[in-house]
Amino acid sequence: LPMAFRDVNARRHIGLQQLSSLASTGRTFLGPMKSHKFVVDESTNQSTLICSAVRLIESLDLTSAAGQLLNETVQAQNKEFKTGMSTLLFLVGAWSNAVLECLQQNVPVSAIVSVMSEGLNSCCERVQCLQISIHDIKRELCSSRVRPNAFESKTCQVGRDGLTNPQNLLYFQRDISAPEVIPIDSCSHQGDYCNFNKCLVSPLAGFGSVTSLVKAMGDKSSSVISGSGVIASSCIKQKLTHSRHFSTLGKNHFSSQQGNFQGYLSRPSADPCECCGLGHLAMALSHGNQTSVKLLQSIAAYQQERAECSGSSQLNVAEIVTCCLLGLPESYSCVSPGFVTLVSPEQVTVIKHFADKPLRVLLMDGDLTERYRHLGFNRPCNVRTILEHPNPQGDRAGDMWLSRMLDILMSLEVNLVLVKGNVCENFMERCISNRVLVIGSVARDVLCAFGEVTGAQPVTYLTQLNTSCVGNGAWVELWKASDGRTMDLGELVPARISAEGIPLLTAVLTTALPSKVQLIEDQFWTLVYRLHHALKDRKVFPGGGAMELLCLSHIQVLTEQPMQLGNDKAVRELPSPWLAEYKSIVLQALASGWKQYLSVVLCNTAKAGSELEACASVDHHLRKAAASASPSRYILEEFRRAGVLGGGSGPLADQGEGLMVCDNVAAKTEAWRRALDLVLLVLQTDAEIITGLQRNQLLNSPVSSEFMFL
Repeated sequence: LPMAFRDVNARRHIGLQQLSSLASTGRTFLGPMKSHKFVVDESTNQSTLICSAVRLIESLDLTSAAGQLLNETVQAQNKEFKTGMSTLLFLVGAWSNAVLECLQQNVPVSAIVSVMSEGLNSCCERVQCLQISIHDIKRELCSSRVRPNAFESKTCQVGRDGLTNPQNLLYFQRDISAPEVIPIDSCSHQGDYCNFNKCLVSPLAGFGSVTSLVKAMGDKSSSVISGSGVIASSCIKQKLTHSRHFSTLGKNHFSSQQGNFQGYLSRPSADPCECCGLGHLAMALSHGNQTSVKLLQSIAAYQQERAECSGSSQLNVAEIVTCCLLGLPESYSCVSPGFVTLVSPEQVTVIKHFADKPLRVLLMDGDLTERYRHLGFNRPCNVRTILEHPNPQGDRAGDMWLSRMLDILMSLEVNLVLVKGNVCENFMERCISNRVLVIGSVARDVLCAFGEVTGAQPVTYLTQLNTSCVGNGAWVELWKASDGRTMDLGELVPARISAEGIPLLTAVLTTALPSKVQLIEDQFWTLVYRLHHALKDRKVFPGGGAMELLCLSHIQVLTEQPMQLGNDKAVRELPSPWLAEYKSIVLQALASGWKQYLSVVLCNTAKAGSELEACASVDHHLRKAAASASPSRYILEEFRRAGVLGGGSGPLADQGEGLMVCDNVAAKTEAWRRALDLVLLVLQTDAEIITGLQRNQLLNSPVSSEFMFL
């Protein structure tokens, strides 16, 4: 029997090999110092820069069954968590290789499935002791040595139209690690702007005047402002009088702005530790993505202020949208209140016509085309369709529809139409000529936000429109960069649509490289959902390899313990000597996946010169954990000291910040489970079909469940 079994397992498992080959392409995506990849489209010769497992899998030609299963697994993880895909992809490859090695050592498939499944379940239960509550982690982050830097605002800009526009509004930059300028964009409507910015000021509240917020770049001195009782950044003492970028503000501008902000700035500030801790939590979850952190910190601070009344600390993802602008440096990225979108140059004339005017807004929950029918539309029964869209009058029928729809809009004096789906090009042209602004491809959350603040009710067809469906109080203007210039990016121009009290915030993501547009948007949303899930779970895991190291330590303990057989009949029927041998082999195979994971992360972050050196470092920590009274306590102490495997995360560690690294609880463990489930599924579907005289002999053997007899 052993010889026959060895002959069967010597055959190739194509599915596992395909998984290993596909997953090996994502090794460089692990850790904070990721290596990007260029994906080239052979048909168009256009290239895209990617740095995530999702985009990599989408770019590969997955024709095999194993490749399709891998794609579905990665997409499921992305749909639910928006993070953890790179970990999932790597572990799929590592555990596929580990299972192949087990098969080469003649380990039965049932033993591999049972021992690996129970081993992973045991490890997931073991790492629960490492969970840190959100309250504790925020308090720990605020009390750590990085806290003084958190309150030090390194960059406070005054932007809009240079510094001379009377409608100019301040840009606040809350930076905690890097000197880049990430301004908070604003608008010319003071009510909306004040609502947006007062929470951003709250951690630094109590300034005597708005002028004290202006600070020279790189100036780290501070002074106590009279009447405030807090320390704030000092003012610019030397002014450049011959530069259009640093022109002096007039007294009338300061007096008007001070009147707008004085009511808020004079009141006591909110708890600064709350906003500071949330900002540090975002940094701990960023894994080195500093640009997105600055944007998310501003968004979180704004939403934190709005949620104080309800007592909620959740990050509302529905109130966040993104707009990618191609052709601007990445330093122009900012957060703008309202909805920022791209419009055609022809629509710019309509926007300029509506400058500083209240608009009547219409919301369309569908396409704005003649042939659009809502989902679930049922055609008449017992009718045979001869011609779908008869048009005996040529273009006159289409013109009649355009004229009729435009008459409906004009009769109700609609100025702004936000459409969820596509918009007929001819109808768009008609609307532009009649000074009606139509914006297509608007997200449902944006429509809901405008509906709540303007009173507009979404309609599916324009024929359903009546007076009660039209909202009031929206406005539109051209979006301006931090230097006050209106951006003309060629074919498309950014515009900003807002309304009084709207909670929407747009993260304006800029880049000069077309290949990076998708990359920076993916990175931003990954960080948003990491913080969202952390606040939703109310707890996080320590990062930097802490969980994986504890799993390796726990597997060493499991290897020495008697095996829990579970309910697997095939495993129970195996002889005891075989079972003890298989258990050790399979558990070591399971551990090899996490060990490879830690080794690759150390190599990617240049903290180890080779995988051999990285493995030696991991083994060193494992020996120290085993020698300690409590491995979990040792790992937590190492995590709080400087990170488990060498401290910090990427470039932040080089600055001596001592910043902690955290991982999401559910996303991390679910990535592990999905990776192992996929490997075991492919393993079991690589079934061997056995024919011949040995059928009865194998059928009566303890390993009969390994085969499918036809």
